[in-house]
Amino acid sequence: MTRGDTLYLHVHNSLNVSTTVHAHGIFQNGTVYNDGTAMITECSIPPGDNHTYIIAPEQEGTFWLHGHYDEDNADGLRAALIIYEKEPIVDYDAEYLFAVEDWYSTEFIERMKQIVHTGITGNLPITYSRALINGDLGNFTKPIKFEPSKKYRIRFINMAATNWFKISMPGHKMQIIEIEGVHSVPYDVDQFDVGPGQRISVLVEAKDTDEFNYNYNITLYLIDNSFVSGANPLYYSGLIEYRENAPVYQSPPIEDNYQWAEDINMNAFDGEPLLEPVTRKIVLNYQQKILSDGLPHYLLGDHPYQSPLVPTLFTALTMGDLATDPAIYGPQTVAYVLDHMDIVEIELHNPGSPDHTFHLHGHTFQIIEYGPTNATSEDNSTEIAVRKSAGAPMRRDTLMVRAWNYVKVRFRADSPGVWFFHCHMSTHLYLGLAVTFVEAPLLLQKQIQVPDEYYKMCQKQSIKTSGNGAGNAGYNFTGLPPIPT
Repeated sequence: MTRGDTLYLHVHNSLNVSTTVHAHGIFQNGTVYNDGTAMITECSIPPGDNHTYIIAPEQEGTFWLHGHYDEDNADGLRAALIIYEKEPIVDYDAEYLFAVEDWYSTEFIERMKQIVHTGITGNLPITYSRALINGDLGNFTKPIKFEPSKKYRIRFINMAATNWFKISMPGHKMQIIEIEGVHSVPYDVDQFDVGPGQRISVLVEAKDTDEFNYNYNITLYLIDNSFVSGANPLYYSGLIEYRENAPVYQSPPIEDNYQWAEDINMNAFDGEPLLEPVTRKIVLNYQQKILSDGLPHYLLGDHPYQSPLVPTLFTALTMGDLATDPAIYGPQTVAYVLDHMDIVEIELHNPGSPDHTFHLHGHTFQIIEYGPTNATSEDNSTEIAVRKSAGAPMRRDTLMVRAWNYVKVRFRADSPGVWFFHCHMSTHLYLGLAVTFVEAPLLLQKQIQVPDEYYKMCQKQSIKTSGNGAGNAGYNFTGLPPIPT
């Protein structure tokens, strides 16, 4: 689609469980009920039912669609969503899309049963995946065809449930021109990582001769587990074909001076300056604990995230002035209430392993700072220096926080709604690694009229559409499941 178009996404749920579809990276400003996040902005689509998502973004770039209920994304409910500019900012002759995924031989819920029942506090039970590249298994993907001296835009989307991919195109210089719907000042790079939920567009200029064909490399890392020869990482390659049957160029080994992608070193093309002054600062600390229920949980606050009994959006819309009190949403939502137009700084600490990606619904944020945590790591990674953005900070909607490090990001709370902030590694989200931002709830009550069909989806499943997080008046939380502590 092109910016300014309207996409009518008709969903028929032929599964035997409920589902939703989230347009990852789409702001939904004024249509928060359309965000596709079950029990946060809406009820899910019951089995056998139909629902139409209406997507009319004033955005452009590389996005994707995926399930957002009980991690059906992890079992393959996902697709690319590309929104073209009305007037191209960068000239190129053709483009390719690489959707990279991890594939497991067992369904997600079966893997999670193994994890939950082990009661571990260290690494999760090892389950190895394979890579899918545009739906094909690993090295069996189709060649991409280059013509000499032409320019190509290549979009990479990591749709994986859990794992990272490293991308390189030996013999070709890549130039990043877009990250997650935000145009960047062109940034030369030889390799880059793309974590779950992240997207990157690069511009590649073809060689001026068809003497050789070339390989591109896509390496899968099981980030939750240690190195295992032949299993983690997994190396895949495909063909950049200039001429049929041409010899494949033998690329030299990677050198220390190869340029890696660092979003902290990049600048947004539109030149948006650093957002300041900060009017709301939120510090989040990743924790992994066995709690009072005897089960493993991942936390960003005092409690692991669990779904409320009423979609959080409906609580914000029906609780009047009490909607400004985070407690009204129930402790399991880990809610933060933001004032309209707050400049919000999130400082996210990862005082351990592994790396994580975190996605903010409804917004992009500026990447402000990376640095080491105060924790001690065996590999001395805490010796990494503090790095701060300069110029116009790069924006994106899915950050990466490395092991033993922290990240600071900023965004403007200019979209009244209820927005999820969560780890995009499916196992971690399932175990509670998320918080909820309730943005300008009193203004939201005046601006938003939820269409009737959203109430009907709830009614079909006997889910309440008013009241606090338990569906009751005031601070009566009778009926909420016990919150593990």
